[in-house]
Amino acid sequence: MEKEPNNQEKLVGIKNFLIESNKAGYGGGEERQWIKEADQSTSINYESKDGAWKFHDNFFGGEPYGGREVISHQGKPEWLMIYYGEVSDKELDKNLVYAFLRKALIADFEGLPVRGPANLSETIDGQVWTYENSWTGDLERFAGHEYIKLDGRQIYDAEYSGGLVDQHPAV
Repeated sequence: MEKEPNNQEKLVGIKNFLIESNKAGYGGGEERQWIKEADQSTSINYESKDGAWKFHDNFFGGEPYGGREVISHQGKPEWLMIYYGEVSDKELDKNLVYAFLRKALIADFEGLPVRGPANLSETIDGQVWTYENSWTGDLERFAGHEYIKLDGRQIYDAEYSGGLVDQHPAV
């Protein structure tokens, strides 16, 4: 009988798979692989090569938007994150904002790999785009807030939280 991994082993597995699935999920921008659900939500699914790990992101798009990501291992939900946000500047082309957000979501960095890095800046067509992300906690339990600023003016924000789930199933 295979021994149940401890929380630290689970967290290492979740972290590694989360980094991989983030690049294949929303941040990767492979919209042709997204599934439009009957309830008008969208699902993004990703699976590890061996099939042991599964990632499911389900969100309601538009402004504002919200959703959840779940990571399962061997068919058992292990980790969950919920998120909610919007582009606050209604005059901006939202596609430009979300294109920059995707860059942040797949950027390599040290820290909590649930959204983007603490800071990312890029000058695009003479304008300075900045992504800022702050969080408390770790993969076991966390909460955070991300922002995008254009030339120093905040144009987007989102909140997120989550952590391990079903670690002590009810009797």
